[in-house]
Amino acid sequence: MRDRIHLSDLKIETIVGIFDWERTTRQMVSFDFEFPADARRAAQTDHIEDTLNYKSVAKMVIAFVEKSEFQLVETLAERVAELILRGFDIPWVKVSISKLGAVRGSREVGITIERTQADFAT
Repeated sequence: MRDRIHLSDLKIETIVGIFDWERTTRQMVSFDFEFPADARRAAQTDHIEDTLNYKSVAKMVIAFVEKSEFQLVETLAERVAELILRGFDIPWVKVSISKLGAVRGSREVGITIERTQADFAT
């Protein structure tokens, strides 16, 4: 599938980090997502039911991340990828997460992962 839907710079406050102050202070993280999509059907019908509803994805991710308290952005990215793949009928997802201002002199640090349904098969 060559078509892709992207959702960029979704900012969410959460607890993430290994230092004592990070365990008590909410920090801003930014997510970027890429999802596979076959846009042909949606383009023909012009109905949201024929595509991935990215607003539904965003609402689910926001609710999850706001409640989460992981130490590593790697863990947060993995759990968000799993959440999306279990919640929506898509074969894969690409998740990038940036922790803003985490390193002095740097705008952000982060990670990008790609996961498939097979990565979370039980």
